[in-house]
Amino acid sequence: MKSIAVFCGASEGNDMDIVAEAYLLGETLAKRNVDLVYGAAKIGIMGRVAKGVIDNKGVAIGVIPEFLKTKEIVNDDLFELIVTKNMHDRKVIMYEKSDGFMIIPGGFGTMDEFFEIATWGQLGLHAKPIGILNVKGYYNALLKQCETMVERGFLKQEHFDAIVMDDTIDGLLEKMRQFKPLPKPVWLNIDKL
Repeated sequence: MKSIAVFCGASEGNDMDIVAEAYLLGETLAKRNVDLVYGAAKIGIMGRVAKGVIDNKGVAIGVIPEFLKTKEIVNDDLFELIVTKNMHDRKVIMYEKSDGFMIIPGGFGTMDEFFEIATWGQLGLHAKPIGILNVKGYYNALLKQCETMVERGFLKQEHFDAIVMDDTIDGLLEKMRQFKPLPKPVWLNIDKL
């Protein structure tokens, strides 16, 4: 993978271990020559990942809708900044510019991004790896909810299994590297969104 879109919070939350892990992720991506594609903010967990990349001479590409440019405080040190009209265009460009997706701690926006990209994968619109970095068990409840969806027949086990998970950066990157996509649905006759 040459680039990974990281979906995460525009807030730092209240756990400094998560903040430190976000910076370490950025540092790791830079050292592995993997470009970061993210929401362009200088603040929050987003800002920490980008700082880890930039401090280690990596490439950070930010994608942000016009209306969020002041609220999320755009990072001025980016390799590339792309400004979109809306949130949907932001996700499409992040999808186009990345070879995989990583979800780290965040709130509603992160969940929106995760579920949309997971749904696109489920529908066969992409075959890129989706990884959840479960820092300090942050996503345990979400993973349990996904298991409930499978148990109750609302989510196929194969679609849940297509999401790779780990609680370490190196472990998750390796699982993403080894990812084998599901076969493309027969009914799907398109290559792009």
